[in-house]
Amino acid sequence: MNLARKIYYALSPMNRFRVRKLYYLPHDIYAFLFHKKDELEPPKGMVFVGSGDYISQGRRLAELVVKYTNLQPDGKILDIGCGIGRLAVGLTRYLNSKGTYEGFDIVDFGIDWCQKHITSKFPNFHFLFVNLKNALYNLTTETEANSFNFPYKADSFDSIVLTSVFTHMMPKDVEHYLSQIALVMKQDGRCLATFFITNPEVDKKMAAKEADFSFDNKYEGYSLLSDDCKEANVAYEETYLRNMIDKCGLSVELMSQGDWSKGKNALDFQDVLILKKK
Repeated sequence: MNLARKIYYALSPMNRFRVRKLYYLPHDIYAFLFHKKDELEPPKGMVFVGSGDYISQGRRLAELVVKYTNLQPDGKILDIGCGIGRLAVGLTRYLNSKGTYEGFDIVDFGIDWCQKHITSKFPNFHFLFVNLKNALYNLTTETEANSFNFPYKADSFDSIVLTSVFTHMMPKDVEHYLSQIALVMKQDGRCLATFFITNPEVDKKMAAKEADFSFDNKYEGYSLLSDDCKEANVAYEETYLRNMIDKCGLSVELMSQGDWSKGKNALDFQDVLILKKK
């Protein structure tokens, strides 16, 4: 792990947000003065998840969701860890007035922005702030993710999406969320979730420095990029993860190895799993 990342992880979540705002302030002032951004695009200093162009990445993610979860224009989708609306903005061009988008996140200013800028224009897009503890994003509460029951009806979603969410969660939290996904997803629904997944092949690549990350802090079934900020980046051993998924009443329909470990024909930087009910 490089020095810059170590310094970044040493900061509190609030200070990480402040550093990003300051870093991108000149860019955001220029974009504001010269109208260099989409009306549904937040200031770059506010975007705390993902990389690359916000609008194009959101549209690309929306295309993946539509293709791999079979989301229809009038379907119902749950975006877990919706951040500051990247997927939601991408879906505003796809869902019709009969479709429904529900998203929740643990970062309050991201949800505030989404409610003001997306829901105000698209009333079938709803955003909820959930105050849960996470070493990377939120230390204002002691409430953990494994105690949070999703506030939605059983068997109500056609599609469920988690991008870069399970990569920031510990095992007991992941297992609880998987059980909640199984509860609120329709029988014929699909869930697209991204992970960092290790197995003997990936372990060899990490040892040879051929992968973008090396998860050197090993625990039973999972490993961490940093022990100082445990939820910064979490990787799961493939067999351990598949057993957890099976235990929660789900099965893996498709697995795509990510760019991070040099997977062929990768769908995303992270590993992608398509899950369905057993």
